[in-house]
Amino acid sequence: MNRIVRNALATVVMTGALTAAVAPVAMAAEQTRSVAGVQAQVRNPKTIKTADYNDAKSTLTKAGSLTAAKSHPAHGVKDVPVSYGTDMLAAARDEFRAADRKLPANQKKSDMSIDHYNAIHKAAKKMGIDTW
Repeated sequence: MNRIVRNALATVVMTGALTAAVAPVAMAAEQTRSVAGVQAQVRNPKTIKTADYNDAKSTLTKAGSLTAAKSHPAHGVKDVPVSYGTDMLAAARDEFRAADRKLPANQKKSDMSIDHYNAIHKAAKKMGIDTW
């Protein structure tokens, strides 16, 4: 009987140790995503350089985003909050998806034309934004 209790207790201790060792790894895996075999952080920066924001705005405007065209260029400050960039990207994404909804599926990526998709991702990369 002592042997059964000792084995059960050892199993419980080992399970607890494994859970404690695996939990941080599982949490870290939730915070990262795989990009072509490389781990990339999902977190956005807290601020964006003014020049990067204005370049991204220009990219989206050239791609046809009316929202980006109407937004004011950043000036007089070194950095802008990341929410300026994420809001602009989300608005352009929704705008492009609405404009491209009638395109055939083979001409779309993420529910928008490939040119619009590339423009949004170029702008996001310029600002250092991963999620919007």
